[in-house]
Amino acid sequence: MDKRSLSIHGKPLLDRVLSVLLDVFPEVLLVLAEEDISRHEDRIKIVTDLVPGCAAVGGLYTGLYYARCPRVFVVACDMPFINPAVIELFSQKSEATDIVLAQLVNGLQPLHGLYAKKCLTCLKEMIDARDLRLQNMADHPGLTVRRIPESEIRSVDPQLLSFLNLNSPADVELAKKINPG
Repeated sequence: MDKRSLSIHGKPLLDRVLSVLLDVFPEVLLVLAEEDISRHEDRIKIVTDLVPGCAAVGGLYTGLYYARCPRVFVVACDMPFINPAVIELFSQKSEATDIVLAQLVNGLQPLHGLYAKKCLTCLKEMIDARDLRLQNMADHPGLTVRRIPESEIRSVDPQLLSFLNLNSPADVELAKKINPG
């Protein structure tokens, strides 16, 4: 199933995420696995994976490759409750670092973070080695990583709703019960 069109509170997931990103950033780069000509919006640039079949690693590689700025904020389309205050917190922590990620009790959250273009080399190495675990970037010796602890994130997102991603029917049902305010 294509999660982009899955509706939560009457709005498709992709539209929910894009509306928040467009409130925060002047331009959004949307990376898709395959071409989609159904979307035409001035502030959204749509690109397709440069290296198909490499999941999030390939998507991040493509996004950084096409990005016009030195750093990008990355989020998955199946995260319906991203919070501008969390994005701002990450942006404040991005000085002199290549990656900014949330370190939650259940682990790193690589699909909700800031990445510098410097990560392109590491991503290409991962693709070539078929290492498709995005979390592994955090251990790359050539990159500096700032891990924001859960306690600090809770100061702006008390329930950590920004990090809820919908990977199962139970996750979808939970999201439908949440009123993010």
